[in-house]
Amino acid sequence: MTRDPSPVPPLPPVAPRLLDWFDAHRRDLPWRADRDPYRIWVSEVMLQQTTVAAVVPYFHRFVAAFPTVAALAAADEQRVLKLWEGLGYYRRARHLHAAAKRLVAGHGGALPDDPAAWLALPGVGRYIQGAVLSQAFDRRLPIVEANSLRVLARLFGYRGDPREGAGKAWVWAAAEAVLPAERAGDFNQALMELGALVCTPAKPACDRCPLAAACVANRDALQEQIPPPKKQPVVTEVSEVGVVVRRGGKVLLCRRPADAGRWQNMWEVPHAERLAGEPLAESAVRVARALTGLAVTPGAEVATIRHSVTRFRITLAVVGATAPRGAFAPGAYAEAKWVTPDELADYPVSAPQRKLMTHLASGGA
Repeated sequence: MTRDPSPVPPLPPVAPRLLDWFDAHRRDLPWRADRDPYRIWVSEVMLQQTTVAAVVPYFHRFVAAFPTVAALAAADEQRVLKLWEGLGYYRRARHLHAAAKRLVAGHGGALPDDPAAWLALPGVGRYIQGAVLSQAFDRRLPIVEANSLRVLARLFGYRGDPREGAGKAWVWAAAEAVLPAERAGDFNQALMELGALVCTPAKPACDRCPLAAACVANRDALQEQIPPPKKQPVVTEVSEVGVVVRRGGKVLLCRRPADAGRWQNMWEVPHAERLAGEPLAESAVRVARALTGLAVTPGAEVATIRHSVTRFRITLAVVGATAPRGAFAPGAYAEAKWVTPDELADYPVSAPQRKLMTHLASGGA
């Protein structure tokens, strides 16, 4: 059972100083040009677990393709996933698309100033609710993410882990306690900006911080101890085999089912875990037969792709193969298409698969 959070101790008012700093130092980001709730929403979904620098070009492309919630709702999911390709965590894109459809169906395409309506949408939790409603409508709702969490923990000198359990409840209470009655959205952004630019994980620039005089961690020289380091998961090494099945100058591309655990509805060459001690050619034959129903003749290894997913570090050995006859059997995959190397760029794929597609399109064997 999660215990009640420790009480949030009083602090001198910090909002005026932080807002003055934000007005002077805020970065010129495209979603800050106005208070359009749609643009704010898209940016906040993209920024979850992704850096600002990585998001900016994706944001420009996405809102150019889907300038309104109605345009996003009307889009084909494959196009949405294609424009998201490379950002990772593709469930965010699917939730964004599904939520847009609900907003059009239930709210006429308007983004409501209604906390309950937002929490009813796919992919929306307390953070997205607070970020959109505070920035677009100046609702007095707090937000907590990695940067603001660090600022708040240091500011109050909180020695527990604010990422989980009672600490998580505490940091949300702290975020609400410091929130001003006006300019709540700017204050939320200022907390994040301060964490990104000044109150950094290592070697924070306390001499440039507008809140240094009120900060308990700065007073007690605890910046390096607060918050405590994240618990690192045990990394598991995984060996996989992928099969580039060719027929008549084309490559077999398969679409993952909608209920796949990862990369739902995205495309790839068939691949699966390689058995311990299994020769690569035998592994390719087995995987192709199991996933596509095709009997293939394996050839040489054409690429090795290394990537990580959560706590798994994966080495994907890719084998070229031919299948002059036989029909694809759906089951493991929802569907498959024979495509030319030049057409590989048209399909939404994961980052490791994109490396492979680029290799194949450039003439890789």
